[in-house]
Amino acid sequence: MDSLHQIIEKVIAHQRIDINEGLVLFRQADFLTLASLANQKRFYYHPDKIVTYVVDRNINYTNICVSGCRFCAFFETPDKGKGYVISKQDLFDKIQETLRLGGTQILLQGGMHPDLDLDYYIDLLTYIKENFDIHIHGFSPPEIDFIAKKSSLSIAQTLLILKKAGLSSIPGGGAEILCDDIRKKVSPNKCSSEEWLEVMRQAHLQGMRSSATMMFGHIEKDFHIFEHMDKLRSLQDETHGFTAFIPWTFQPDNTKIAVKKKTAVEYLRVLAISRLFFDNIDNIQASWVTQGDKIAQTALFFGANDMGSTMIEENVVASAGVDFMLSKEELTRLITKAGFEPRQRDCYYNLL
Repeated sequence: MDSLHQIIEKVIAHQRIDINEGLVLFRQADFLTLASLANQKRFYYHPDKIVTYVVDRNINYTNICVSGCRFCAFFETPDKGKGYVISKQDLFDKIQETLRLGGTQILLQGGMHPDLDLDYYIDLLTYIKENFDIHIHGFSPPEIDFIAKKSSLSIAQTLLILKKAGLSSIPGGGAEILCDDIRKKVSPNKCSSEEWLEVMRQAHLQGMRSSATMMFGHIEKDFHIFEHMDKLRSLQDETHGFTAFIPWTFQPDNTKIAVKKKTAVEYLRVLAISRLFFDNIDNIQASWVTQGDKIAQTALFFGANDMGSTMIEENVVASAGVDFMLSKEELTRLITKAGFEPRQRDCYYNLL
């Protein structure tokens, strides 16, 4: 096994590190060493002092879900009578307001609803496209996998149909930890790791881009984090379709997993190591939604170059008792105060 010093030399020389080297670095390097290495790497990929953000809105078209994930405080089961499916009027109003606030995209996500068929999703996308000129970033891999299985279609066919109806890119949600021993415990009814990756592979092959996420701080161990990142890095080698990586911490309130919430230091260590491990994903995003404004600012010195979305609306993390909201003005002020230049971007990281 390489010594910590040799691994650090490798990182400084911009050579790829493997899972074992990553683990040694993660376990043995001190906090500020990781910060310094991640910050150097960030400026290697992005020499300017620009920090990007996107103005968008999370629209949850339904909260009815049969997945039963233990970490989710948002879903309702179909039999409870508390669920909803968004009305077209509500959808229209939300998108109109998003555009009025300078938004360029909507993030369209919902539950695995047993009664919605492919026609519902086609109609939803078509309705949006007929009424608005807005980018639709929608349906995480578990939703697409669920729709495909329900329709007896392949992932590729399902994506092609959704793309024709107006879907432009895919959010990286539902990844949690891409290790099936963990998935079986926290989200037993969701697609497997391989199925999640296959949705992304097929989307990338059809020219669609996507983000990738990781929710950590529940029942995984540190080596699971590296297995997760390694699977994403391998797929990125193959398709080059991921635009960004977004690690965020599990929020335990109102969920069925009783663990202590990860600290800001633990979050920043994982953020920094992700910048060092991913030599093929350009953008690393800070999670102000789970960390709050001050830690998100600090994240800009731990490898992050993107602040994500202003999130005009967010319901899922809020259901777990976390309620940080930031306006566009506040977000740009935070970036400026940290010594960076805020720039609005689109889904593909083009500056607007």
